[in-house]
Amino acid sequence: MYMKTNLLVVLVIVSMITVSAQFQTPQIRPSLEFRDVGDVQYKTIMIGGLDIFYREAGDPSKPTILLLHGFPSSSHMYRDLLRDLAPTYHVIAPDYPGFGLSSCPGEDQYEYTFDNLATTMEQFINALKLTELILYVQDYGGPVGFRIASRKPKLIRALIIQNANGYKEGLGDAIAPLKNYFTNPNEETEKGARGIFSTTKWQYTEGAGDISRISPDSYIIDQFFLDRPGNDKIQLALFRDYKNNLVLYPKWHSYFKKMQPPTLILWGRNDKIFITPGAEAYKRDLKNIEVHMFNGGHFMLEEYHQEAAKLIDSFLTKNLLN
Repeated sequence: MYMKTNLLVVLVIVSMITVSAQFQTPQIRPSLEFRDVGDVQYKTIMIGGLDIFYREAGDPSKPTILLLHGFPSSSHMYRDLLRDLAPTYHVIAPDYPGFGLSSCPGEDQYEYTFDNLATTMEQFINALKLTELILYVQDYGGPVGFRIASRKPKLIRALIIQNANGYKEGLGDAIAPLKNYFTNPNEETEKGARGIFSTTKWQYTEGAGDISRISPDSYIIDQFFLDRPGNDKIQLALFRDYKNNLVLYPKWHSYFKKMQPPTLILWGRNDKIFITPGAEAYKRDLKNIEVHMFNGGHFMLEEYHQEAAKLIDSFLTKNLLN
């Protein structure tokens, strides 16, 4: 009887240990690290009578990265990268007038030129009391940001350039309708330029390494803002003004040569709008430069924001923080 009782106790203990093992809290491997990246804040500030919407994350005491968006997007294109960078940097991404959630005044109330967008963004920088920053530019962010950098070179600690063109050899065949329009604006060339308004999804998916990683939110949201009544006239005004960006290329090259800001190039090599020779061309004028090509398109952050964040942190740590 005693032996039977002992055997029963042993069986119960073994059973309890087995059940406990099945339901115990999983152990996290020491190699994994989980950090609270903090929330992105959504703010609006009055600049020149306009509401300028912006996203902000990270500690303001840390190095500031200002991210300027492209066409037809807004600060929404940086939604993932902001969270990736927030643990280490102070990150700010505004919407230009006429884009995203910023004010969208008509042409009779605001001059839609790249000079004026740059002026508004410079006023935004001053209002936020930013005295030095790392400038991240994509697409339209290039001509807006390079204007600011060449006017205020001491403001810029480093450049991060993602599919933003500054050289004629970087202009791909896909911009032919735009070029035809700003070279000779007329009824016929305007039709071709208006065709660009229906290429939003194509701009995101063309050249993508894995289309399944492109969030539909990206191009659906961009198209929503692009389709607002009167926004076509705003975009056509900027299309016509685009020729003045090409005129300023030599001035920007002089800024690169003279100031030599540390520069990180992140480029979707399958981009049909701004092609890879444009990325390589920066090497002519900049000495401290890294160029990284991704198997992606014009909006390659949709697929590679985490990889981009790691390269950004590595580059800035090496060049600014040590």
